[in-house]
Amino acid sequence: MKQFLIGVVIVIVITIVTISWFLAPNSLANCGESPSEVRGCGRADVIVAVSGGDTTARTQTAIDLYKNGWAPKLIFSGAAADKTGPSNAQVMRTQALKQGVPDEAITIEGVSENTRQNAEETATLLQNSDVSSAIIVSSSYHQKRVLLEFQAHTSAIQFRTHPTIEDNQWSVWWWTTPYGWFLAGSEVVKIIAFYIQEVRA
Repeated sequence: MKQFLIGVVIVIVITIVTISWFLAPNSLANCGESPSEVRGCGRADVIVAVSGGDTTARTQTAIDLYKNGWAPKLIFSGAAADKTGPSNAQVMRTQALKQGVPDEAITIEGVSENTRQNAEETATLLQNSDVSSAIIVSSSYHQKRVLLEFQAHTSAIQFRTHPTIEDNQWSVWWWTTPYGWFLAGSEVVKIIAFYIQEVRA
């Protein structure tokens, strides 16, 4: 019985670690705070942050990357659920402006209402701006799917990822709450659906 319980614990731990690693690819994990000559740690052309979940945390992560010199431009992407107010992208822009980011460094895309549309609309902006590399920012649980969607919509751009470490929906302790498992499970299902759709296309 003791060996069985130990085995169950090991399986649970491996599952948690695997899901955490799979959902939240972080291309800058082995880099310092600022760009360097280390392979994979160079400067990008632009930083893209998509709204949703804890939009404020995603925006702040993108702003911090910008201030640390990771790219000279920011793109904020996302519509608002409430169409009577400003888009999420506009709110993200305001957050950046309040922290000293110059207006000319910011581009907004305020019509996309889901992850696929984020990728579709932003890919057009990137291609029209002659961008060759971008860092995508989202919440940890959402980062893998965002990357897949962006890569599916343009192959001419090198995408790297940098998820928020923690926000009001996700933390390293996500597995201790039912909502954490709901977020993780729903993202895994959506990623599987993405791969199925790509195979059928």
